[in-house]
Amino acid sequence: MIWSPLELSYHVRSYAFGERLIVDKLRKRDLPDGVIAESWEISDYRDAPAQIVRGPLAGQSLRSAIEQHPDEIAGEGFNGPHFPLLAKFLDASHALPVHVHASDATALRKYGEPNGKTEAWHIIWAAPGASVLAGVKPGTSDEELTAAFKKQDFDSVMLRHPIEAGDTVYVPGGVLHAFGPDTLIYEIQQTSDLGKTVMPADLYGNRYTEAEWDANIAEVLGELDSDYLPKPNPGLNIEIGRTIRSIGCASKHFALERWHIVDPVTIESNGSHAWLVSNCGEREISIVWRDFNTGLKLKQGTSILIPAALESWSALPYLGSGEMIVSYVPDLEGDIIEPLRDAGYSDEQIASLGEVF
Repeated sequence: MIWSPLELSYHVRSYAFGERLIVDKLRKRDLPDGVIAESWEISDYRDAPAQIVRGPLAGQSLRSAIEQHPDEIAGEGFNGPHFPLLAKFLDASHALPVHVHASDATALRKYGEPNGKTEAWHIIWAAPGASVLAGVKPGTSDEELTAAFKKQDFDSVMLRHPIEAGDTVYVPGGVLHAFGPDTLIYEIQQTSDLGKTVMPADLYGNRYTEAEWDANIAEVLGELDSDYLPKPNPGLNIEIGRTIRSIGCASKHFALERWHIVDPVTIESNGSHAWLVSNCGEREISIVWRDFNTGLKLKQGTSILIPAALESWSALPYLGSGEMIVSYVPDLEGDIIEPLRDAGYSDEQIASLGEVF
């Protein structure tokens, strides 16, 4: 098969914390009217599988395509059970509920799931004063947490950090977190939707009974299993001519980068992983392959999956420059540590990107 980037359908979630930022700020087309909290751009999750809409595999689900071509799409040695990453745009016009996602260990032990949900947020837009809540203050007891949750006094037990556009926040499974209001992010995460909230209402604003609320709080306390304290990171920059590759976070699960493209960037792939690419800027970006003989225009607010089997591809700016977010499952030594050391960064600076070492 002659491989090319996969253009996929997306899924919408209309949770109560959203409004219309994905339309207003990202100019994403063809979204339905009303509240849009999340646009799942690249998904192999069981109840929201993307469909391939263009190319030789058009009409198939991403799940079906990976079952037939696991190494070619996801990378050499891929053994499933699903594509490892899920990418989304997320509108936090209103504050997200305070919640936790299961770690890998909790997901396997408690839910029989193959993995938990470690995630990272890249801030596309944030109003002045926007912030994130991420992590429990050291030394806080379960009793203190429960009392704070019931009073919804989260700042008394959690850490709050200001954010601005360009920041990335790495959040392992097991870390209590929330963000918003007035924030638009790109989220990369493990393929999972496991989550528990400490709020008195669900994602759609429906009120729990007191007994249900108490039970949820107890479950959250049982799933807090990380001492990691997330902090917003402006990224570590590698210059490629006039183009800047800013690495926002990295771990064994994924890396997230933002590329400010002025000069063309060419990727020579060794087949080890796929690339998830989203245009978060105002201008189109050209993605070309086969020695620049074939290409597509990546519009603002759209995403593609570049399969591992595509041996060489390039990103070119349109009308001067472009902005895109790139995510993938890295070889930490070769993709992250060595290039950043070569760029002059210390191991302490590299470690600030997440769970790198």
